[in-house]
Amino acid sequence: MNAAPPSSRTSWLASLKEAARRLKRDALALWLAARDPRTPIAAKLLAGAVAAYAFSPIDLIPDFIPVLGLLDDLVTVPAGIWLVVRLIPDPLMDELRASAAQLAERPQSIAGLLFVVALWLAAVAVTALALLRYS
Repeated sequence: MNAAPPSSRTSWLASLKEAARRLKRDALALWLAARDPRTPIAAKLLAGAVAAYAFSPIDLIPDFIPVLGLLDDLVTVPAGIWLVVRLIPDPLMDELRASAAQLAERPQSIAGLLFVVALWLAAVAVTALALLRYS
């Protein structure tokens, strides 16, 4: 079995990581575009939907379904980003990408993490109480 030289594997992995960074940056830029008043209304609606889908833990096809679950994310998010980027004027998209890159470099919010964990714990508690009460 022929293995690729280490340099080509390393460059392939580096380019894959860079593509993932660009996708994350563009998804964040779409979230910003959905909230920006200069974004055309059709692009704004579609940008909001694509960003919500990209950052949502809920998928159209769950990831545990072999091949289709992961293929769903690999196709829908980049296709949605591609479409919305075409609908937003280039100077505005460049500005949104720059803002998204700055946001991505900021430290993550511990308060936000605690808030999300508290929401999940509350949801589990309510579900457990409902199950205990009605079973």
